Amino acid sequence: MELPEENKRTGLLALGVLGVLLIAVLTVFTVFDGDDGSDENGGSAAPTATAGQSGGTGAGGQDTSDSDEDTAGGGKSAATVPIVSVAEAAEAHEVMTRYMAGINTYDHTAKSAAWQAPLLDLTVKDARMKELTVLPTGKAWATCQAGQCTSKGTAVVQRDAVISDDLVRDSGRSISSLVEVKATRTEGGETTTESNQWLVSVQEVNGKWVVSGFDIFGLGDVGASDDSGA
Repeated sequence: MELPEENKRTGLLALGVLGVLLIAVLTVFTVFDGDDGSDENGGSAAPTATAGQSGGTGAGGQDTSDSDEDTAGGGKSAATVPIVSVAEAAEAHEVMTRYMAGINTYDHTAKSAAWQAPLLDLTVKDARMKELTVLPTGKAWATCQAGQCTSKGTAVVQRDAVISDDLVRDSGRSISSLVEVKATRTEGGETTTESNQWLVSVQEVNGKWVVSGFDIFGLGDVGASDDSGA
């Protein structure tokens, strides 16, 4: 049975519409599938770069390889070893303060040899340090004995000035620190306190820190009387 002409046109139109819809659907699937593939391949660079930056290495396999080689070879990525550790610095500071407090601690009955020996043990024991590690002499000592003087020293490290390791002359490690020294002196019933700042140097000798020198750095309350409230 032959269909009317109008029904044929309607059927062909419907088939045409279905064909267009099918092409559109296939096009959409193709576009989305292409986007997914791009995200998987090209988009992975961002997370890799972020991870590399947070870990201290650059993005990509080449940078990571270079970083590994630098670290293994002690290059730029390797941690720098300090010249002196915190514990070693504390030991050096203790030697400084013991010595500086010690040379300002004595009384009128002190005997030079007995007083000097333990303090020299804290030094390099060279001629200069032997000259510096002495009791008051001459008129000052005579006045001390007459007034039955006593002197008590205290010392505090304020900060480190120089920390070095002389590799050229192979003289070892050394530290120079700013040390505040106070000496409270009683003589003839009167008490005074003298406060000075010294630049004290120590060096490592046979694994032991010893004082190698000290120089005046600044003057504080020199000769202030306790009665004045200073």
